[in-house]
Amino acid sequence: MDFNEEYRQFLSVSKTERTFTDNSIKLAEEAGFVNIDSVKKIKKGDRIYSVNRGKNICLFVIGSQPLTEGMNILGAHIDSPRLDLKQKPLFEKDGLVLLDTHYYGGIKKYQWVARPMALVGVVCKKDGTVININIGDKPGDPVVGISDLLVHLSAKQLEKPGRTVVEGEKLDVLAGSIPAKDEEKEPVRKYFLELLKNEYDIEEDDFISAEIEVVPAGEARDYGLDRSMILGYGHDDRVCGYTSMRAIMDMKTPKRTSCCILVDKEEIGSVGATGMQSRYFEQTVIQLLEMQGFEKLSDVSRTFRNSRMLSSDVSIAFDPNYPEVMEPKNSAYFGKGICFNKFTGRGGKGGSNDANPEFIAKVRRVMDDNNVMFQTCELGAVDVGGGGTIAYILADLNMDVLDAGICVQNMHAPYETVSKADVYEAYRGYAAFLKDMD
Repeated sequence: MDFNEEYRQFLSVSKTERTFTDNSIKLAEEAGFVNIDSVKKIKKGDRIYSVNRGKNICLFVIGSQPLTEGMNILGAHIDSPRLDLKQKPLFEKDGLVLLDTHYYGGIKKYQWVARPMALVGVVCKKDGTVININIGDKPGDPVVGISDLLVHLSAKQLEKPGRTVVEGEKLDVLAGSIPAKDEEKEPVRKYFLELLKNEYDIEEDDFISAEIEVVPAGEARDYGLDRSMILGYGHDDRVCGYTSMRAIMDMKTPKRTSCCILVDKEEIGSVGATGMQSRYFEQTVIQLLEMQGFEKLSDVSRTFRNSRMLSSDVSIAFDPNYPEVMEPKNSAYFGKGICFNKFTGRGGKGGSNDANPEFIAKVRRVMDDNNVMFQTCELGAVDVGGGGTIAYILADLNMDVLDAGICVQNMHAPYETVSKADVYEAYRGYAAFLKDMD
């Protein structure tokens, strides 16, 4: 319960990949990690972190063996489904000022209306100034939101398939209604721009170089009368990111170097300079190898070939309200421990890593030796479910990788649910893997 309360508080203030990274840096430095840019040589026991564009963080505890003997790696993504403001978001219609959005990741769009939302992100001005935006989460803050059609007038709307009940271009955030004095043309929009300038020093053109996310407002909450679960935004995949990060922060000097990598953009294909498909992780490992005196290209390939990884991503929790989409004996259940997915993907394992059984056997041994409760699962019934993780990307570097995470109900909804028992058991499992995987 103590561990989960710390996680609940962290999740509540880490609703974007930027805020997660910033808060991770604080915890890392408190745990004795130093920025890689301040390091020239490394030795066993060193605790190092590296940050990429404010959205990725890698943490390393250097082992007694050279890096070329391989690393034990935990990898998770810290982005979550949400709405993003467009680059030209602001418009006035019928006496209201609204903000246009584009949804990010796979969502049921109808779930994101008629609820309090916060605006979190950054505005980057031409002079280099970066303005941090966080409106809606602090006590007394105003919130924003997206209107829904009242049920009294919804007869035709309710005949639509769920995919189109709310359309993407209808996800406009209501942000204000006060008109500027003595203005005839778009008075509400002008008042809103005055407010942005006075309160935040933001001009309308500054939205062009802004990254503002629309996320559910408010704290994560204990769920269930027995407080056995946590309801919150962004469990996918920050619950695995947090437990992986805590596992490496609690490491002593290992035999094999321990690594935790937290990345962006998984929900849209792990692309871009901050996604897992970028060369950031490889470049960081090369930098560490050079600090140990290794300079050959073969040293890099040997390091990855000898490494082992748990791809720390969430899985689907069995929901007794919807048993028809699950295969019960190969499903994950709340309170049964960390989940291992031999494969993910969809339609015949398409896009899956499909871990080698020899590696799975080693992971089983580590879990049993450390009395960690685990379960195996799939992402729903065959030809019904599916999904992907970052596992296949690291496997492309010729290392053994297995998907391992925490099962979630309401995945990709504004509020998801996890079991506290599973959160803690995942932390124990990740710590055991870092310590004992050979």
